[in-house]
Amino acid sequence: MRPESSIAADLSPLPQTPSAAIDVQGLRFAYSDGEDVLTGVDLRIPRGRKVALLGASGAGKSTLLLHLNGIHLAQSGQVRIEEQPVQKENLRRVRERVGLVFQDPDDQLFHLTVEEDVAFGPRNFGLSEAEVRHRVHEALERTHLNGFEKRVNQHLSYGERRRVSIATVLSMRPGILALDEPFANLDPLMVKALIEYLRRFEGTVLLASQDILPALGCCDSVAILHQGKVAAYGDARQIAADRELLRRAELDFWYLRDILASLES
Repeated sequence: MRPESSIAADLSPLPQTPSAAIDVQGLRFAYSDGEDVLTGVDLRIPRGRKVALLGASGAGKSTLLLHLNGIHLAQSGQVRIEEQPVQKENLRRVRERVGLVFQDPDDQLFHLTVEEDVAFGPRNFGLSEAEVRHRVHEALERTHLNGFEKRVNQHLSYGERRRVSIATVLSMRPGILALDEPFANLDPLMVKALIEYLRRFEGTVLLASQDILPALGCCDSVAILHQGKVAAYGDARQIAADRELLRRAELDFWYLRDILASLES
């Protein structure tokens, strides 16, 4: 257990809008072993904002994301997606709006071929086969997987399966993207392409990542999850520059600057 410490930052409040894409209030959650993971999360993300969810390993980032489309349901508190409470009776509507990319791509891929997996979501929405094919082509193009349609998922590398898992979500054209470690095991070219896509994405993004620099490269805001709560939430540049805040949250990435400097010398 990490020692208790207050890391709340004196940050300028983010401008708010009346309509929130994601609204989490007082969310608490513990797994069956009894350990509290989320101890009162408050996080309101207006439509169209791109937020990097940062936190040390074990901070609860994945657990929070799994509440956004009802894989976990709140034990206490409330989660709302575009004003819809995330409850059993609303799960279909919520899941049509939230595209969740799991941390492990093997949790997301169930079919034999790439094409079958990427087509599953649109087909499940009852779209025409012509529209399904169009969406599959579009999603594979955006993830640099053109020509992979008939490839067998089990024969792909981990990084390629990661890209397929992202494509399965993009094919559904969600208004909200929730991504858990999307840069893991991607080569630099694909990291760059994903950053550029997320910058252009017109919807809302909540991106949990240990790869802090790529996350900062595509998000305008940062929320720091620490000891089960959102300890800081504000402008990405402002938070990234606060080394004392990052140090207390076990997220100080500035050592990378020294590595880059040594390579340039």
